[in-house]
Amino acid sequence: MKDVLKNYSGILLLLLGIVIGSIIGIVAPQTVSYIKPLGDIFLNLLFVSVVPLVFFAVSNSIASLERESKFGKIMITMAFTFLFFILTAAVFTIFAVYLFPVSGVSGSKELVAEVSSEETWGNRIVSFFTVGEFTQLFSRQNMLALLIFAFMTGFSARKAGEKGQSFRMFIASGYEVMKELLLLIMKAAPIGLGAYFAYQVATLGPQLFGFYAKPLGLYYIAGAVYFLLFFSIYAFMAAGTNGVKSFWKNAIYPTATALSTCSSFATMPANLEAASRIGIPGQISNIVIPIGTTLHKNGSSMSSIIKIYVAFMIIGRDFFDPMNLLLALGITVFVSIVAGGIPNGGYIGEMLMISVYKLPQEAIPAVMIIGTLVDPLATVLNAVGQLIASMFVNRFVKV
Repeated sequence: MKDVLKNYSGILLLLLGIVIGSIIGIVAPQTVSYIKPLGDIFLNLLFVSVVPLVFFAVSNSIASLERESKFGKIMITMAFTFLFFILTAAVFTIFAVYLFPVSGVSGSKELVAEVSSEETWGNRIVSFFTVGEFTQLFSRQNMLALLIFAFMTGFSARKAGEKGQSFRMFIASGYEVMKELLLLIMKAAPIGLGAYFAYQVATLGPQLFGFYAKPLGLYYIAGAVYFLLFFSIYAFMAAGTNGVKSFWKNAIYPTATALSTCSSFATMPANLEAASRIGIPGQISNIVIPIGTTLHKNGSSMSSIIKIYVAFMIIGRDFFDPMNLLLALGITVFVSIVAGGIPNGGYIGEMLMISVYKLPQEAIPAVMIIGTLVDPLATVLNAVGQLIASMFVNRFVKV
């Protein structure tokens, strides 16, 4: 019993904090504004630490790979895994809305203020992949640029040979230091996440039973089925029956963190720890999880389909037209890549969807509301999906 309490004390304390936060959010929502700063402080510390962790983890993993062919195989396997998972989630959601159609949904006429930008698509692509100043790399708003820089740094450290040995040791040491820093910060998780969860319950809870209950109910049911069923299938494909047991044993902590923070980035430390406990080599998990946090999102894939479906119902267009479905799949893949790993980070994808389909302005509020209210479960599917993806890649790449 002592060993059980020791091994699960962190999870039990986290769940206790979440339960207490939920009760406060329901019973005394007026007090949430006083305790929310505790959650904000915790999340800020977490975000500040995650950015350098990503740099050190990715660059160290690449620099420490013994053979270049292994890195290439990891990248190719990871890319196919991400695409397979995203499209599977999207197709599953299409079948869900086809078998269980939602009726009685209409949009709000409220205008949504949108900041217009004169920036060209070319400039947007440049800013998406790169930044103009070195200091801008270390912002979670520029995670893809940071990942590219970390890749290049890791490659360069390997190419430097003996002359780069000291730098490779610095990268490895930096990674270990950042892991310890995150473990230290996570000691405050029960208080920080409990406070933030109280805010989520107090602000979003009442809306869940309002006008958008039907599409939200469909998403949460379909998402829960996908989470329990498909993740179990993926774990079985990755490591058999033992893989399923090991995954669900270690997925509790990342799931609770994702549900509480609505942030894939905030869940990254829990994912890396869970991957280590499952037995996934660091050379794989330290590449798949950070990159997947930016580029691989099962929950965003499913929510994208739901939002497109609801928008089409509002304007009376046929969502199940073959061309609309193909375009929806393409948008879903792009949204899953573009949507940031921060709370409510899918607004870019929503605006893209409105633009591509040339939907009227009346559809914008409905899409944004749906996107906000499905964010907790979407984040769980996004974040924990990185853990199952790293297991899947490990099945085909041995390091």
